[in-house]
Amino acid sequence: MLRSRRSNEAEALAERDVRETQSARRALGETGSAALEFIVAGLLLLVPVVYLVVSLGLIQEQSLGVEAGARHIARSVSSAPDAVTAATRARAALATVVGEYGLDRDSVRIEMSCRPAGAACPEAGVTLIVTLSAKVSLPLIPPVLGLDRLATVPVEASAMQRVSQFWGAP
Repeated sequence: MLRSRRSNEAEALAERDVRETQSARRALGETGSAALEFIVAGLLLLVPVVYLVVSLGLIQEQSLGVEAGARHIARSVSSAPDAVTAATRARAALATVVGEYGLDRDSVRIEMSCRPAGAACPEAGVTLIVTLSAKVSLPLIPPVLGLDRLATVPVEASAMQRVSQFWGAP
């Protein structure tokens, strides 16, 4: 009998604690706020992370594009038999890379130089250095007040290739 009375008293105290906790939560207005907090905090954190991933993906794609372009142009120029063929091959390689990697044709800059310094470029036996650069426009930037021109990331790559000793030989 004594045990059943104690267990009844313990159950009554537990029920009273539950009721007091529920009434305190209702008084504070905390019912259902966890889902709302999760949605708001999730959006505030998720949107910038997704934008960062997309932006870094675009920058990486264009970096690979300028690297491939510099390498292909250096190879095509150094293996050409003469300057006219070299210029034609360089334009074709650049057009292919621009189309394949989605580079902005207006922002692509190409620079060729040769070593040793003072040598004609290209010439038999010199080392040809091709530098290709472009600008990556960040996504979702509106063209208001020129923000789209300011929100760009420059990418650049260089490639070196030895020109054949038989360059220009008949």
